Amino acid sequence: RRASGRGARGSGGRWTVRPKLKALGEQVLVITGASSGIGRTTARLAAERGARVVLAARDRRALGDAEREIRAAGGEATAVRCDVTDYGAVEGLAEAAVRAYGGFDTWVNNAGTSIYGRLDDVPLADLRRLMDVNFWGVVHGSRVAAARLRSTGGALINVGSVLSDRAIPLQGMYCATKHAVKGFTDALRMELEEEDAPVSVSLVKPASIGTPFYDVARNYLPVAPRPVPPVYAPEVAARAILRCAVRPTRELYAGGAGRGLAVGGQLAPRLTDRAMERTLFAMQQHAERPETAPEGNLWEALDLAAERGTYGTHARERSVYAAAGSRPGLTTLVVAGLGVGLAMLLGVGRRDAPRDD
Repeated sequence: RRASGRGARGSGGRWTVRPKLKALGEQVLVITGASSGIGRTTARLAAERGARVVLAARDRRALGDAEREIRAAGGEATAVRCDVTDYGAVEGLAEAAVRAYGGFDTWVNNAGTSIYGRLDDVPLADLRRLMDVNFWGVVHGSRVAAARLRSTGGALINVGSVLSDRAIPLQGMYCATKHAVKGFTDALRMELEEEDAPVSVSLVKPASIGTPFYDVARNYLPVAPRPVPPVYAPEVAARAILRCAVRPTRELYAGGAGRGLAVGGQLAPRLTDRAMERTLFAMQQHAERPETAPEGNLWEALDLAAERGTYGTHARERSVYAAAGSRPGLTTLVVAGLGVGLAMLLGVGRRDAPRDD
């Protein structure tokens, strides 16, 4: 089914007028993975700016906490329990948004988790489950959202990762899922543009974000996992998502270190491999913190209704690169600086990881 769309295409199937998106205060946003971390922060910031939000996750209690927090601050929110691996449940999420607010303008596929461990040490059942959550959850949400947005217009935002561009050790299957999310998102964007659908399709790629992600990941390491510095506050990723909700954006990094990692992987892939082999095994393991919840939330939800994690690393509240995203000239300068910084990192890579702040 083809929609007339709000834009017109020139030759070669390229848009001459991009999809028109509403101001955030006029929008209804559906956000998966909204009970904690990036999803919860995004919902809170959107509600503070006047948007109505539909919060989706598996944990009813954590969802209820998030909903009450937003309402107590004067916002509008509706919580819907949803496991994104269940296509029928995702269809039910869209129906709940229609019942509550008459529909939605932006759909954010944010739900996801990770597994820490060497690929040969992780059971195949866990690897398949991670693909179900991180990749098929995005596929389910995208299909359901696109079916409605084709006729109403709006934004579809998929949350990938800097690891959509560059793999790292000890999170191999997570990297594979995020590579898959990028490929799916890019292909879907082209197909929707070709049929004149008035839908903006964005991929947001966070760097290390200081959320409970590391507290709830399934873990096959001897100690608790930790993020690779620099670590950014969840607000950095949330602001990137909300920018894509109001301005058609192909992709956006949340955290300049992520862009530097991608550039290094593209320009010097083998050198980047060697640097990671020397540093990232130790840097992802919290040598002074024993693992307390190795099962994580891969198969069952954990009641961890928080925006930020508990591992103690300082989180940067702002990202110069993300802020520069709307100004191409400044972005070029920032990327150049990241390239210099990455070259220095590769030159001084060392085996021992820095201690947490």
